[in-house]
Amino acid sequence: MDTLVSQEEAVQTLLQNYASEANSDEAVETQLSFDRDRGHYQLVYVGWEGDRRVYGCVLHFDIKDGKIWIQHNGTEVDVAAELVRLGIPKTEIVIGFHSPFKRQFTDYAVG
Repeated sequence: MDTLVSQEEAVQTLLQNYASEANSDEAVETQLSFDRDRGHYQLVYVGWEGDRRVYGCVLHFDIKDGKIWIQHNGTEVDVAAELVRLGIPKTEIVIGFHSPFKRQFTDYAVG
């Protein structure tokens, strides 16, 4: 299978699984945003909890230069390990929210 296709499928599967397990509160919507042409994938919460506005990106991935970049992880889940479980090699995963200096000390790609 083509690397890009397998990376896209893994990211989309991970986001869809997480969205299906998210709180089913009707006032707060769980939105998936996939921009396949530009390689951007996000899960966002949008809505209201009483008088309080809820809006925020929970997970954000980019696919660029042959690697999956984890740009934001607002969960307690180790999404990099989840990607590995879905068949993505560690050499194709960048922890983008870590500084370039810090990435060299992980088991994942540096960029």
